[in-house]
Amino acid sequence: MNRRSFLAAAAAAAPAAAALPAMLRAAPAPGDQSLAQDLAVFRAAMAIHPGLTLHRRPREVDAAQRRFERDYAAAAATEDMAAAFLSLARFLAFLRCGHSYPNFFNQDDADVKALFDRPTRLPFWFRWVGDRMIVLRDPSPLALPRGTEILALNGRPAREVLARLLPYTRGDGGNDGKRRSLLSVEGREDLETFDIFQGLLLPPSGGRHRLTVRTPDGRTPALTCAPISLAERRAMMTRVAPETDRPRWQWERRLDGIALLTMPGWAMWNSQWDWRGWLEDRLDSLADARGLIIDIRDNEGGDDCGDPILARLVDRPVSGWPFDLRLRFNAMPALLKDHSSTWDSGFYALGDGAVPLGNGYYRPRAAEVQSVIAPAPKRIRCPVVALTSPVNSSATFAFINAAREAGGVTLIGEPTGGNRRGVNGGAFLFVKLPWSGIEFDLPLKGYVARTPQPDSGIDPDILVPTGIADIVAGRDPALARAVQHCRDVRA
Repeated sequence: MNRRSFLAAAAAAAPAAAALPAMLRAAPAPGDQSLAQDLAVFRAAMAIHPGLTLHRRPREVDAAQRRFERDYAAAAATEDMAAAFLSLARFLAFLRCGHSYPNFFNQDDADVKALFDRPTRLPFWFRWVGDRMIVLRDPSPLALPRGTEILALNGRPAREVLARLLPYTRGDGGNDGKRRSLLSVEGREDLETFDIFQGLLLPPSGGRHRLTVRTPDGRTPALTCAPISLAERRAMMTRVAPETDRPRWQWERRLDGIALLTMPGWAMWNSQWDWRGWLEDRLDSLADARGLIIDIRDNEGGDDCGDPILARLVDRPVSGWPFDLRLRFNAMPALLKDHSSTWDSGFYALGDGAVPLGNGYYRPRAAEVQSVIAPAPKRIRCPVVALTSPVNSSATFAFINAAREAGGVTLIGEPTGGNRRGVNGGAFLFVKLPWSGIEFDLPLKGYVARTPQPDSGIDPDILVPTGIADIVAGRDPALARAVQHCRDVRA
């Protein structure tokens, strides 16, 4: 797309457009590809966002939207794609909806995708423990020992780096544990959230990263290293590609008779692997097991792959979704139909005939069939533990909700992602701003707690955080506690 032909008119129109109330701005002409068209598409999307004011007050959203439109117009005037992308990412993150963001994996515009392929990445993996940046693995020439703390990056204390990136990072409500997990680099995704925003906001100067570190033996050297590219980051990864027919989970029958099922992801829509058959076969082998430990700590969600496990534990139908569904539209705006895509065209008719609930919300005409887990004939008789973490925020958040509702599963680890007050998801449009070419994910269904709930994820039954000393020693305290729990129950 040649954006230059639109810039003069867009830049000239931007200040006047920004000064008008949204309801008074003229609609763009059909086929228009300009700043005005982008803003019209954006406003149409926000008008039906089900969680626009779930975690923010209306006046806060209005102020943030005005700021976004000013910043986006300024980016258009200077042809600054990075600034345009960042302005949208910051606004969507401000909504505190973990499913609303300019999705790195859904971008198809070459200029947008180029933002993600800059050689600006740190050459090691790390985790945020609170506001401390702790190295997990370093295959670079630096060879930083596991547990090394990054005290400063390019002259900024690590806590300031974290604070700079958090406002651009998605998460539900005030659950910053989820945001810190996304800003950790642990090889979970082909495009890491930290890599994207650090590269755009805090890139290295002079072609080198400058580090101040504290090694596990207490030394605090100042070091430099060359940044790495996206290809080099991906070469560090060891996970199984999702589109293959190879098993993506691991099953280990320990010498003590406890089975360990490690499930780092449940996104199976591109997979050729028969995950259900693989899982059912292994669950069938548990007759003499001393316990089953399900490790979903690196698993954000995807399909409902935990349902076959829960079905063998429940005595009555249960759901992992203790929320009421609501929409913010009863007719899909035509502008969004023209500038979005999705995997199910029925989503465009989701609001048809919806019942008004007041305050701009609607209930679908036909009650949604919630995902209900029915009891299975085959049973799991041994103790079952699920290991939890802030990564769990979508299908794994629902699984953990259902596990708590069903009973029979002990949750061990750290609080989850997601939010007990409510989340958004279930149906999405992939909205594309026609002038800039930036895509963002728009959830259509809002799920709101039926009773007042804390602004947090789900607390485990047994809280076992992983500390820096554990990382240095290579210990897994949550797994050790889970093993002990299974032994104690079967003793």
